[in-house]
Amino acid sequence: MKSLISELKFLLGDCVSTDTEVLLAHASDKWHASALPDAVVLAQNTQQVATAMKFATKHRIPVTARGAGVGYVGGCVPVHGGIVISTANMQNIIEVNPADGVAVVEAGVLTADLQEACLKQGWFYPPDPASRKESSIGGNIATNAGGPRCLKYGVTRAYVLGLQVVLADGSILNCGGRTHKNKQGFDLVGLFCGSEGMLGIITQATLRIIPAPQARAALHASFPRFSLAAAAVQNILQGGHLPAAIEITDAFTLAAARNHLGPGIFPEDANGHIIVEIDGRADAVDSELSDIETILRQTGATQVVTARTESDVEAIWQLRREFSYCLKATGLTKLNEDIVIPRSALVELVEFCAAMQQETGIPVACFGHSGDGNIHTNIMVLKDSEGKDIRPPADALVNRLFDWVMAHGGSITGEHGIGLAKAPWFAQAVGAEAISVHRALKAALDPQNLLNPGKMGL
Repeated sequence: MKSLISELKFLLGDCVSTDTEVLLAHASDKWHASALPDAVVLAQNTQQVATAMKFATKHRIPVTARGAGVGYVGGCVPVHGGIVISTANMQNIIEVNPADGVAVVEAGVLTADLQEACLKQGWFYPPDPASRKESSIGGNIATNAGGPRCLKYGVTRAYVLGLQVVLADGSILNCGGRTHKNKQGFDLVGLFCGSEGMLGIITQATLRIIPAPQARAALHASFPRFSLAAAAVQNILQGGHLPAAIEITDAFTLAAARNHLGPGIFPEDANGHIIVEIDGRADAVDSELSDIETILRQTGATQVVTARTESDVEAIWQLRREFSYCLKATGLTKLNEDIVIPRSALVELVEFCAAMQQETGIPVACFGHSGDGNIHTNIMVLKDSEGKDIRPPADALVNRLFDWVMAHGGSITGEHGIGLAKAPWFAQAVGAEAISVHRALKAALDPQNLLNPGKMGL
């Protein structure tokens, strides 16, 4: 392998690294798995990615594509070694064009940077994964990332008009385009959205942007029972409102927040909590804010806080961002599962998790995107007398959770993807026919199985 890497360095120069620190930095993501690659290509442009892929195909070397590396399922862990091709340095915002309603960016552009560039021209790129300040557009597309605003605006796929993708043989595919309607053949753009780097390496994207909302407001409300918070979600939607986001939080998470942030942060009797964000024309937002506050109080909210300024809205969202840190502050390791359920099953899910907690003594915290049913269910791993994680009982609860979700018409992942972490459940989740189609597509586009091998159990 050393001689092959030397040859690759001759082809690509300094963008190829075998430094120990660089290899270690590209061995893992935010999941616990780790594996060292043999070399890392820190690509600066599409042509370098193509050259590296042609070389890998010629010599049958496995390749793992990597963006910012902030995934939660081991999706960019190079489990078979070989070459990691990183697009993190490809950070050019090539164009923000309000006249066409598009932005053209390289794969390494951070989501927040694109959003800021659009806002400077009065335009808006809506997808908002929680990691938007550190996650890249290429990774967002590869995982079809979501976020709180999915309720109103949809996931990443809804904003991808065109892609430049380096295929397994090193050829460069341009699919889709910059028009907002395009029915020229199969939906190749959709094929690569959510493909987790297994069908090609995304190097550039043409994205749909929309006019920025004129105004933005938010509310957060506490309830004595979680069931009332869930009822408020339904009442808002049944009342004809479509907020940008509705987030929900359970009693365990609220208790952790009071312990970490201070007792006054939420009422002591709060066992359910929601955050609602609305946006649009200023007069409409003001009217809708009042209507939703009325719905919340009629549903049983004991406290409602409204925010009309940008800084106050951000302060509410900062509370939401703190929830994960509050759970970490308990001292327990959390297994963060991004399951999705039909919205009507929300209370039933939390009751199921509470029953598991009562039976086993293992805390289970639920919070997340109630508007679209994507609830982050955190199984908190207990520790032994030496402070080491007791994983087997917690892993057993993950099995039970996934079985329950699949039995109730849900999905085992709404945002993070399958990767390594959820590969054991993938076949059960999608069925034998879907697995066959996945394998057929993989074989057609990557016949040597070089791109991100070992993921999804394929």
